[in-house]
Amino acid sequence: MAEPAEELLDRLFALRRALRRRSERPEELSRLTGAQLELVRLLRRRPGTSVGDAAAELGLAPNTVSRLVGSLTREGVVVRTVDDADRRAARLELAAAVRHRVEAWRDRRTEALRSALDELDPASRRQIVDALPALDRLTALVENR
Repeated sequence: MAEPAEELLDRLFALRRALRRRSERPEELSRLTGAQLELVRLLRRRPGTSVGDAAAELGLAPNTVSRLVGSLTREGVVVRTVDDADRRAARLELAAAVRHRVEAWRDRRTEALRSALDELDPASRRQIVDALPALDRLTALVENR
């Protein structure tokens, strides 16, 4: 048996791969880089985020996020609007059509996972739910290294 860190990585990767297979990425997102997809996911969760807030959340330099926003804006994925409170700042959100497709994509993956969880026996399902706080703590520790 491999060490626990390798086992965890393998299982997380296998789960993500299985979910990706169950729900194909929207065409608008099929050409995007990993960093661009992370920004799209962030804007799905937090529409109206600023470049600075997105940079902090993603652990990227603000100028890197600005470049990502520029390319995604040119492709019609992201819409940049002026912040009413601070005219120098921009607020970012997904274009309406893209948001709809991203939400549907997320819904399909969530439903596939929900359905699989429902098929587990109650004890296994409870073990997974009980492990979520520990996974949150583990994520925080990895991010702070």
